[in-house]
Order: sequence, then structure tokens, then C-alpha cells
Amino acid sequence: MAKCHDPWRSDPLPALRPNRTDKPTHHEVSHFDISYPHSFLRAFVEPSPYFNSSMLYQRYYGFKEMPFNITPDPKFLYLSPTHQEALQHLKYGVEEKKGFIVLVGEVGCGKTTLCRKFLNELDPARFATALILNPRVTETQMLKAILTELGEVKLARSQVDLVAQMNRVLLEFIAKGRDIVLIIDEAQNLSFEVLEQIRLLSNLETDQQKLLQIVLMGQPELKEVLAREELRQLRQRILVHYDLHPLSLSDTVHYIHHRLTLAGGTGRPHFTKWALRAIHRGSKGIPRIVNNLCDKAMLSAFIRESDEVNYWDVRRAVKEVETLVA
Repeated sequence: MAKCHDPWRSDPLPALRPNRTDKPTHHEVSHFDISYPHSFLRAFVEPSPYFNSSMLYQRYYGFKEMPFNITPDPKFLYLSPTHQEALQHLKYGVEEKKGFIVLVGEVGCGKTTLCRKFLNELDPARFATALILNPRVTETQMLKAILTELGEVKLARSQVDLVAQMNRVLLEFIAKGRDIVLIIDEAQNLSFEVLEQIRLLSNLETDQQKLLQIVLMGQPELKEVLAREELRQLRQRILVHYDLHPLSLSDTVHYIHHRLTLAGGTGRPHFTKWALRAIHRGSKGIPRIVNNLCDKAMLSAFIRESDEVNYWDVRRAVKEVETLVA
């Protein structure tokens, strides 16, 4: 293979064809440590009209919006089998008034997006909801946050009075035929004291039903927190539990095509088979990392002015992500 010189390295580098799409050899995969090819570097020193746009490749490929943003937009939610099953667990737990529901998933697996999808599908005529995104609070702050989410403006000051106010508000909702759903994201960060307060809130009930349905969503560390001996009373009340799994290779491919289509894609750019496999391997099936790799790989293809995202584009994206976390 021909050699080319990279001014930032002392050792010669293999000259790669920018539009190469063939299967990489074992030697190339195991020894691939190349900076961007000359066409990529040249794009930074030669002016291009596309760099006037902050979205870079969006207009070039004809997207109506960016396909791989990492914000939890329910519109882009891809219901893989594991996400579909998790959503059904949430619905079942709330509909059947199971009290405590726990959803666990690795960072970036789509818990928050799934949560927003779940909230959007709840009938507002039947359910009042409170979503807590910052659980690093005291017991009093948690009570105030829940009441604020339920529309209360004037809040009691003491913890005892806040609990009494909570009971009154919940009874008012029940009297109007509406159930109350409390969702706490990042629940692995809850202190023991706040978790105990939440357990006590679950004691609020009428003769017929619990006043509050509670959904705890968190990272795998949440299971370790709930396994503590002092939380056994809370643990015994968890009747619905689900572990959200990463995407399989097939699901990853469908996920990427799903987002490209929803963003208004018309087939440009095309991801090669090896690019898709590299994305799944590099992301381990975590949707947020899939988004990150796809975004960087598409930018690489855009700078090459190519309608194809190939293995090498993804490989560069993986190397860049690995550099950031090294």
C-alpha cells in the first residue's frame, strides 16, 4: 500500500481512498490509527460555503432537521423490542395501580425519551403527572417539587405541613377521577432519607386505592441502592420492575434508518454494511452513543463530499470519542 506523510506524526501512514467501501482487512482494522485523510484536512484550510451553516451537513443531505441529536425527543423514539416491553411494563403498572414501578437501564439507553413517550400517551383527563428530573434534593425540597409539578403555587413550609398538603391535593385529584403518577428520573442519586420519604408517600391511600403511583427510573446503580438492608420495606413494595437492554445489531440498523427517515432523509447518505457494524460495535448498542457516532461519521462523509458513510468514517468517529473519554 502506498504511504503518505502526516505532518503531525513521525511514522508514515497508509494512504486511504476517501470513498473506500470494501471490507477492511484484519491488518488494517487492528492497526488502524490514522488521522483524517488529506481530503478531510484540506476541507479545513480551503473555504467551503457549507461551513457557513452551524448544521453543516443538514442542508447538504437535505434533512429537515438534524437526525442524531441527543436530546430526548419522543418523536424520534425507536421502539425496539426491549423499549416496547419497557413501555408496556410502565403502562401496566400505572393502569393496574401497582404502586411502585422501577425501570433500570444503562446511561444513554433511552430511559428519559421512553419516559416522555409514556407521559405523552397518558390521558390527561385520567392522569395528573409529576416529573422530577433532579433528585439531588432534601425531603422537604422533594415534597415542594412534587407539589409544584401538580400545580400548587402556595406551599407549606414545614415537612409535616407539606405532607398534609400533599394528602389534600392528592385527594382532590382522586375526587375528580384523576390518578396521580410521580416519575423520578436518575433515581440512583436519591438519598436514603428522600427514598424513605417517598415510601411514606406511598402510604397515602383511601379505603379503595393508593393515592400515588410512583415510577423510579435510573441507572444500574439503582438496583444496588434498593438492595440495601435499610430499604427492604420499599423494596418489598416494588411490584413491577424492568431492565432496559442495549440494542442488538439488527435493532441498531433499524434505529439509524428510523431516525434518518423521520429527519426527512431521502437516501443520502447511505451507510455501508461495514459502517453499520462498526457503529454497533463501537456503541455497544447504546442509543446515545449511536447518535454521537452517526453524527460524527456523517460529518466526515460530508467533508469528503460523499453520499456514502463508510467504515473509515465510523472508525474515525470511534477514535474521536475514545480520545474524549481517555
